[in-house]
Amino acid sequence: MRSALLSAFLALSFLRAFGADLSSLSIDQLRNGIENQHPAAFYILAQKLFTAGQKDDAVFWFYAGQLRYRVYLLVNKDKLDPSGDPALFASLSEDVGRPINEYAFGDIPQLAKTIDAVIAWDHSHTNALTPRDKYESQYDQIVAGLTQMRDQVLKQGDSIRKTRTANGLQNRN
Repeated sequence: MRSALLSAFLALSFLRAFGADLSSLSIDQLRNGIENQHPAAFYILAQKLFTAGQKDDAVFWFYAGQLRYRVYLLVNKDKLDPSGDPALFASLSEDVGRPINEYAFGDIPQLAKTIDAVIAWDHSHTNALTPRDKYESQYDQIVAGLTQMRDQVLKQGDSIRKTRTANGLQNRN
């Protein structure tokens, strides 16, 4: 938990540097216009939702943030300082993502539906930071990877459930 708080603090500090102070915003305020925010904002929203017990919504926004952040990093791979966005992405994916993924993988069919919903949402919502029409091939690459992950998780569902049970984790389906 301490590590997740540190990641959230770093994300908020990073976003403040770009003129966005999201720490005081409510869940609804964060969600409103999220498609135009830096991808780190998606992680902040996901963390707030998870903490508020809205875990399925947290999974959605976490994966939406993953998709957008991965596109952003791919598009800007030669321009970014490794200690900036790439490090923040790694930190948020670990610290915010770990409890969300632990929950999400407890219901494999629901996770697959959420991934499909994230892809559909992303396709139907603009992205001011990395517009789809300008970066179509990068989007296609990241969406293909996410789809492949979804298919692999579905294929290995029984094995994932057994491993979770052996590790004392709940399976919800």
